[in-house]
Amino acid sequence: MTSALPDSFAIAMCRRNDASWTAHSGSPVRKWSSPVSPIATTCGRPASRAISAKSSSVALGDSLTAGFGLSAGDAFPAKLQRSLKAKGIDVEIVNAGVSGDTASGGLERLEWAVPPGTDAVIVELGANDMLRGEKPEATKAALAAILDKARAAHLPTLLAGVRAAPNLGPEYDRAFDAIYPALAKAYDVPLYPFFLEGVAGDPKLNQADGLHPNAEGVEVIVQRILPAVEGLLKKASR
Repeated sequence: MTSALPDSFAIAMCRRNDASWTAHSGSPVRKWSSPVSPIATTCGRPASRAISAKSSSVALGDSLTAGFGLSAGDAFPAKLQRSLKAKGIDVEIVNAGVSGDTASGGLERLEWAVPPGTDAVIVELGANDMLRGEKPEATKAALAAILDKARAAHLPTLLAGVRAAPNLGPEYDRAFDAIYPALAKAYDVPLYPFFLEGVAGDPKLNQADGLHPNAEGVEVIVQRILPAVEGLLKKASR
């Protein structure tokens, strides 16, 4: 990422009544309002679902997930869904990315962005917190609250990390970069250390703002994160 604080990260929140963010029939039912959500069971154990069966996962994130500056088909969720399908994994990846969103913003919309029937969630949040220089402890607390709710709902989660820009200083960098490994360990969730691995800083893989990946950059992200997502979906099918 560049050191600039771009206006493009402050795009207005998308409409909440997106028809694609609805529950899917036949999926285990989860309700966020309950401490431990009811799910489909067999003999007192969660019902197993084959990974090849049609399922739905949510990519909860900011503009990097939403596909800022790209067509819907070139956004991360769409490309990830196609790559999974090419490997015989029939899963819908719902785009719950909102440009300009922070970790606290993701927490605020969690209950409607990740609806009942969701099988797994990919959490990609924190880049805007870092670019705005927000306190790392606040970002960590918001992400922890998201992971708390996901755990209470028995929702398998993949945490995608963010790295601080070097212009923020070494003390801030150390504090911010430590957020994701610490949370992954505390909540026992898989961690993809850096969402923009292989893309950040490469002009050929980014748009003119130097912050958002272009279509080729998204493809690199998808291919790198794909094994971690496959592992997540296998866990969700148990």
